[in-house]
Amino acid sequence: MGRMKRGAGVLLSITSLPSLYGIGTMGKAAYEFVDLLAQMGQKYWQVLPLGPTGYGDSPYQSFSAFAGNPYLIDLDLLLEQGLLTEKELKNLSFGQKENDVDYGLLYENRFRLLYQAFQRFDKASEEYKRFCRENKSWLNDYSLYMAIKNSQGGKAFAEWDAPLRNREEEALLQCKKELKKDIRFYKFLQFMFFEQWDKLKTYANVKGIKIIGDIPLYVALDSADVWAERKQFQLDGEGKPVEVAGCPPDAFSDDGQKWGNPLYNYEEMEKDGFDWWKRRMMANARLFDIIRIDHFIGIARYYSIPAKDKNARNGKWNKGPGRKLTDVIEKTLGKNRIIAEDLGVAVPAVKKLLRKTGWPGMKVLLFAFDGNTKNEHLPYNFDNGNMAAYTGTHDNETIVGYFAEKTEEELTFLYDLLNIGQREEIPDAIIRAVYGSVADIVILQMQDILKLGNEARMNFPSTIGTNWRWRMVKGSLSDERIEFIRTLTRVCGR
Repeated sequence: MGRMKRGAGVLLSITSLPSLYGIGTMGKAAYEFVDLLAQMGQKYWQVLPLGPTGYGDSPYQSFSAFAGNPYLIDLDLLLEQGLLTEKELKNLSFGQKENDVDYGLLYENRFRLLYQAFQRFDKASEEYKRFCRENKSWLNDYSLYMAIKNSQGGKAFAEWDAPLRNREEEALLQCKKELKKDIRFYKFLQFMFFEQWDKLKTYANVKGIKIIGDIPLYVALDSADVWAERKQFQLDGEGKPVEVAGCPPDAFSDDGQKWGNPLYNYEEMEKDGFDWWKRRMMANARLFDIIRIDHFIGIARYYSIPAKDKNARNGKWNKGPGRKLTDVIEKTLGKNRIIAEDLGVAVPAVKKLLRKTGWPGMKVLLFAFDGNTKNEHLPYNFDNGNMAAYTGTHDNETIVGYFAEKTEEELTFLYDLLNIGQREEIPDAIIRAVYGSVADIVILQMQDILKLGNEARMNFPSTIGTNWRWRMVKGSLSDERIEFIRTLTRVCGR
């Protein structure tokens, strides 16, 4: 069975890159970050999901499992193409903080600029027409969905009038006629996104950097996927879920987590050989070299919660498709393309499924130092190298933030194990420990390389309003830190 190449990488959302326009994009800063990764001897860049986001701004709740996020389109590149003017770029505000994303301002101003670019764009270009033809299986429904949604004041499709909600032919034909220009606009946005992404990914690959993408197991209820392919999901006659996805109560949450995503109708999916999943994985194979499947547990067993409940306490476990689906995914992608996020609730069926697939699971060193010598996240308990080991993920505190409130007594085990004596030494000691482990892939959050506290945390699960906002300030990574990572990469054989 094949294994992924031993190496190291950095987890940094594209939205977190420096930018003059309020959010990281696929422009100059992204190319400079690739150069920085190469300089540090890295082999991997892990990004968060790239889909278009809505309420709450979470990349794990996207309007489409296939489309790209228009926020990531670089405006300077549109300027170079003559689609925008310098005056237009300077006339709008995108926020005052270098290290923060103001999504409210972005929503107000970014689409205004993108629409101006669209009006100047040559819709008759062969490249654009070819893109529309090659992606029509998802692009037509997505663009129509977004155009209708925009005309409905942003309402989720469950709140649309029945003819539109249920995709009655006459209602759809009327919308296609009335919203023709808006539909073209959303197609234009996708064309620009993929044109810029393809060039960036090619540049990274030439530099020896593989892109690790992240896809949520479930799709959002408010999405073109659920609206256009209702039979793939467990919904009632009105198109609403009776039960939704989430996870049960645990040490971190007495109520569990109720995500609200619709559950898959796996019985229906199996009838056509999981064709929707094949299409989804092929689309992501174009975007990424390696794909991390978030909440992999749900393929083995999934947790269902009554949609009317306020929390996840009354949920129940259900048997997932297991090997039937993983075989389809591997056949679609080929070998060595998947990392399985198997964290959280201990489900024996997940470990069994991972062994059968041979896919690498995950370990997180933030979870390792509780004093239990049998803790599976301790590097000396890694049973083999077929895994991806992280200092922390987008859902965790930073290293500095996590250990800031620990007492000296609570830190004794960590100090003794890592042979250090001060709190300030913890970040580098943990980075050395994970780099020196047998794990094939090691990923550091950029916040941990920069030794930032929880002010730089990316996400507080089950909360809305302050997540997904952190940005890296230009020039914040010193030559000393670059040399530290480069030297570790070399001496640890990564």
